[in-house]
Amino acid sequence: MNLFRRAIRFFLIVAGLVAAVVAAATAFFLRYLLRPPRQPLWATPEDAGMPFEEVEFPARDGLRLSGWFIPAGASTPQPRATVILVHGWPWNRLGEAGDNLLANISAASPVDLLRLAHSIHHAGYHVLMFDLRNHGQSASSGAVTFGLREANDLLGAIDYLSGRGDVAQDKLGAVGFSMGANTVLYALPRTNRLRAAVAVQPTSVQVFARRFAVDLMGPLGQPTLTLVDAAYEQLSGLHLAAIEPVFAAAGAGDTPVLYVQGQGDQWGSVSNVAHMASVTPHAVGPLIVDSVHRYGGYRAPIDQPEALLDFLREHLS
Repeated sequence: MNLFRRAIRFFLIVAGLVAAVVAAATAFFLRYLLRPPRQPLWATPEDAGMPFEEVEFPARDGLRLSGWFIPAGASTPQPRATVILVHGWPWNRLGEAGDNLLANISAASPVDLLRLAHSIHHAGYHVLMFDLRNHGQSASSGAVTFGLREANDLLGAIDYLSGRGDVAQDKLGAVGFSMGANTVLYALPRTNRLRAAVAVQPTSVQVFARRFAVDLMGPLGQPTLTLVDAAYEQLSGLHLAAIEPVFAAAGAGDTPVLYVQGQGDQWGSVSNVAHMASVTPHAVGPLIVDSVHRYGGYRAPIDQPEALLDFLREHLS
């Protein structure tokens, strides 16, 4: 009997510890889904030798957004083509610093969007970098929706550029990473202003959430995700499975979309991105790049931007 009681006691202790771990993980991930801690800006375009303007403009639904406008390198009185950079979750306009708590837990590494802005700038384009809602220095608004409502931010950026005389209005492009790529896809059915779009590792949120949870927590990942999903739906009014950029991609219209996906991405999925490309009316790719971790896929078009720049030249020249 004593042995049986000890076994029961041991089982209850283990079950309690497992429940405590799942509850703590649920609270942690829910915090990042609803309102991620903001990463401070750690540099400016001036640090990369580029002039810039501090800008603020409203999202399509009126929310205040903050960013930088980087004028094209070559001086000319004629309006120039402009590329909008759209960052991922939970980054800011500069990318991912790789030194926050979530980055340490998930083995995330830095992503330097300023380097990509530098390449695009010196290719002769204006560049607009800005913080999505709930990120960086932009205003807060409800839960993060991984592109669904953030599309209002990209549409607001396009509206802002329409008021600038130095911007060629028929030569606008957008490059989005992860949630930013989803944001681009969700914006395309709502505008015909973008002449070129690049989606770097977009993802169906349910696919990402499942693979992310299992990669970080092993067998505890699925029960944690179930609790996170239920709580997120109660607090945001959205089920994670409802955030499905595949449907938005099908409405991309005449805009050519270059898809980029890392082969070594353990959170996203090559097949998921290939599905998006297959339903996009004017898809290019997906361009599958060699990568280590998901973050290697983000860095590929930054480290070797030639394919991205060739795509922009073809459609914005």
